[in-house]
Amino acid sequence: MKLTAQVRDILFLISKVQNVVPAKPVIPILTNILLEAKGKEITLSATDLTVSVQVSTPAIIKEEGTITLPAKRFFSLVREITAPEISIESFDSDVIISAPGGSHFRLHSIDKNEFPTFPELSGGELLNIEPKELKRLFTKTSFATAKDDSRQVLNGVYIRIENNRIISVGTDGKKLAKMEALLLKPSSSIHEMIIPLKAVDEFIRILENDETVSMTLMDDKVAIETGHVLLITKLLQGKYPDYERVIPSYDTIKVVSLHKDELVSLLKQVSLFTSTENHSVKFTFQKGLVELEANNAKVGEGKVNMPVDYAGDEIKIAFNPLYFIDILRHCEEETVGLGITDSHNPGSIKSEDTKNHFVLMPMRLSGE
Repeated sequence: MKLTAQVRDILFLISKVQNVVPAKPVIPILTNILLEAKGKEITLSATDLTVSVQVSTPAIIKEEGTITLPAKRFFSLVREITAPEISIESFDSDVIISAPGGSHFRLHSIDKNEFPTFPELSGGELLNIEPKELKRLFTKTSFATAKDDSRQVLNGVYIRIENNRIISVGTDGKKLAKMEALLLKPSSSIHEMIIPLKAVDEFIRILENDETVSMTLMDDKVAIETGHVLLITKLLQGKYPDYERVIPSYDTIKVVSLHKDELVSLLKQVSLFTSTENHSVKFTFQKGLVELEANNAKVGEGKVNMPVDYAGDEIKIAFNPLYFIDILRHCEEETVGLGITDSHNPGSIKSEDTKNHFVLMPMRLSGE
């Protein structure tokens, strides 16, 4: 193999595959990337056996071929090269990387046949969706997903596709986010899947402003292709919780309209007076007013309030302020509706002009 490529193009490839390379691989070859030179392009591939990615860019191919490279070392080297282009050439088990001006580097390679075969996608259903919408779905639900829960299904984003509608849900049992979007073309069947959080993060990273993005759906995996990037992930196995059961019905709750930015500011202030053992803020809704209060025996007391359009009986409920702020950051409108019933049932946070829907579990009030 022998080729010449622009450093900026190689850096583009690296940006798309570097996060897939595992820090603690189950087999040594996974610390490497596969580089293939064919036609007028080079393609980098990386995998951790769950998430796999391929990305291509133009290059001058003088001799076609395929090699593996130690990912971390190669990435670090390319980032430090100041020349506009580099040459890559393979010799037996070594790879020579050179740049104008006399720079010359030799990296040891591993047999390309040890690198895992890229997943096969034939037979899957192909769907199209606007990348902006898909990125919104993933971004606004992945933050609510568990990071390392013993219940494996909670470590991923649940996706349901039916007709021309796609629903995305993330939850860690303490907060929940649900989003909806429309497909450009209806699906031929109903699909349900749980996508691992690492894959969701990578999907968000590759989704840019192309006119459409294609999704390939299979029983055990899903792929997204956009531009020059193809990312495939295996799905988490198991049954996702019945999230609809914890979403309060707007027919049975009192909805209070709140100014998002003002509420975030007040939550940040009063959260300074919470404790690590009881990280909660008490909300007291009274006629025309909501009061936020936190107490910490070691620090003191914080109490703030803001006017609201509430006219019912007094309701007290406690929430984790960090979770609440996290949800508000993912609300798109200036005003949100907070739905409450009592101190024991979840709060429902819904943007008024979209189908964004969040649920926040209450915390125990002091004295209960």
